[in-house]
Amino acid sequence: MRAGIEKAGMDALEHDHVFLGTEHARNERRIWLVIALTAVMMVAEIAAGTVYGSMALVADGWHMSTHASALLISALAYLFARRQARNPRFTFGTGKLGDLAGFASAIVLALIALLMAWESLLRLSNPVPIGFAQAIAVAVIGLAVNLVSAWLLAGGGHVAHGNHAHAHHGHANHGHGDHAHHAKTGDNNIRAAYLHVIADALTSVLAIAALTLGSLYGWHWLDPLMGIVGGLVIANWSWSLMKSSGGVLLDVVPEGETLPAEIRGAIETEGDRITDLHVWQVGPGHHAAIVAVLTSQPRDPAFYKGRLSGLEELSHVTVEVTRAA
Repeated sequence: MRAGIEKAGMDALEHDHVFLGTEHARNERRIWLVIALTAVMMVAEIAAGTVYGSMALVADGWHMSTHASALLISALAYLFARRQARNPRFTFGTGKLGDLAGFASAIVLALIALLMAWESLLRLSNPVPIGFAQAIAVAVIGLAVNLVSAWLLAGGGHVAHGNHAHAHHGHANHGHGDHAHHAKTGDNNIRAAYLHVIADALTSVLAIAALTLGSLYGWHWLDPLMGIVGGLVIANWSWSLMKSSGGVLLDVVPEGETLPAEIRGAIETEGDRITDLHVWQVGPGHHAAIVAVLTSQPRDPAFYKGRLSGLEELSHVTVEVTRAA
């Protein structure tokens, strides 16, 4: 009987470390849909270009294959994170895998921007004949595909909510617990996929504008110039994504983050003082914290975790209590 009670107590204390955002499954489905749409258009453009002898269509089709490959990074990250979410080898779960994929996608975006700018510079110095009507048709098709893709991805990554519940637990001077929350934290993986789509759409818009003006006024130089502008804009997006995803991977506390101050405000009352505090993101909408408390009247860690129960962004809390000399 006693063994059964002890086992029940241990079961109540045990908890998992699944720190995936609540939009995880929906975001994964959306990205696979976008990949399928892109793949269909890729095959259609290559086939049509081959049948009708259009190198512009063939080139755009192969360009879309690289676009689909980049999106595949995000899709596989969601898939792996979901399947390995309860793997104990991942100490704090797989919630950060999306940020790793986002960082990789940011590098791909930067390479795309570099290649766009370089190719445009070559075209400026060595102009080539342009089939304006055909090129505009390809750009319009590409823009339509990217607008549909952006619509599919819209809303999935700008505000990702994470909900996770754990049983509170602790012992004499050390313990950790969790509570349900509805924190608003961006999902860098879906953001990366969205930026890939928007970057491609921007390229199409700039191309349509440049080609239209070029066909009307003979401004052949405008097409490569727009390529350079597009490359600079995409490079800026890449840098922004690299900073946000890289910051999560390195456990950087973002500028303007109020959670550490809120933890101090909740704990440092009645003479209690925090001597060491670490806060980091473990997944979209999920943060972990290690809190070392110095006090003249030590209490159970569960007491201090209770003070933090109103901070919905905290999913995993470890409290260490030390008696003041």
